[in-house]
Amino acid sequence: MKLGLKTQTLPADAAAVAEAARLLAAGGLVAFPTETVYGLGADATQAPAVARIYEAKGRPAFNPLIAHVADIRAAADIARFDATALTLAEAFWPGPLTLVLPKTAQCPVAELATAGLDTVAIRIPAHPVARDILRAFGGAVVAPSANISGHVSPTTAAHVASDLTGRVDLIVDGGPVAVGVESTIVACFEEPMLLRPGGLPREDIERVLGRPLRRLPEDAADNDAQPLAPGMLASHYAPRSPVRLNATDVEPDEVLLAFGPAEVNGAHAAKAVMNLSETSELAEAAANLFGYLRILDAKGARAIAVMPVPHHGLGEAINDRLRRAAIGR
Repeated sequence: MKLGLKTQTLPADAAAVAEAARLLAAGGLVAFPTETVYGLGADATQAPAVARIYEAKGRPAFNPLIAHVADIRAAADIARFDATALTLAEAFWPGPLTLVLPKTAQCPVAELATAGLDTVAIRIPAHPVARDILRAFGGAVVAPSANISGHVSPTTAAHVASDLTGRVDLIVDGGPVAVGVESTIVACFEEPMLLRPGGLPREDIERVLGRPLRRLPEDAADNDAQPLAPGMLASHYAPRSPVRLNATDVEPDEVLLAFGPAEVNGAHAAKAVMNLSETSELAEAAANLFGYLRILDAKGARAIAVMPVPHHGLGEAINDRLRRAAIGR
């Protein structure tokens, strides 16, 4: 990995958008905000640029990337949409939904970005800065989370800088993101299947479809050999400190990631306490999740104790990320 790049950080304005588009066209790496987390973008059609993403992140090359596009017309050049996929795209794009679809015959996305699969992961982000960059660039941009692979995902430009300064060309600072967990991923083949819970609750998708989403078997959902979609490695989103789930007390030399108004035994003696949402709002908890994990991880505690989080709505995505974080590195 070529380190020591001069990484520039620019506020999200017209000049930053133009510079981002220029760098992408030249094969550079640009970190930018989406509504879910910050993404690390490269031209999806340039294999050397895509390879730089894997290098910068230390990401396994068998782990596919999501292609981000500006509109449905650009998406149709990359992927084949059946009636179900079109229904979901019309209902939820732009937004935190990624569809895994068969590639078109002329799909321009580099094979490296799709990990050699016959499918491609694609979405239209809702964040205005991301959409401005995509429109200015005029093509597909692959963009995994802008962090070292396996680390806690970034929800601010400062998080990106802490992981990737010297590894990327530009960070576009659009402030904190709104959603705070990555996109929900649905594969549309014979039957639509939930591959990864995320920023769009499963219940909302099922309401539009009028039927339940299929679920992956547990062993396939954590397939480190060949993930079907991004974010499916068993160990992912992991802080350096061990994570202890469903904590009902705090042990000596631990920090606490709390949820809701309930108290837990020993919280008063914890090295630090951060509450995802004192009012038990799952949207607030999702937005705070990765940022709070980073803050608690920096305390150097023996472990991060995590209170239980309900599993409905966005809680499904929160618990998915916490479960993978608890597996460790």
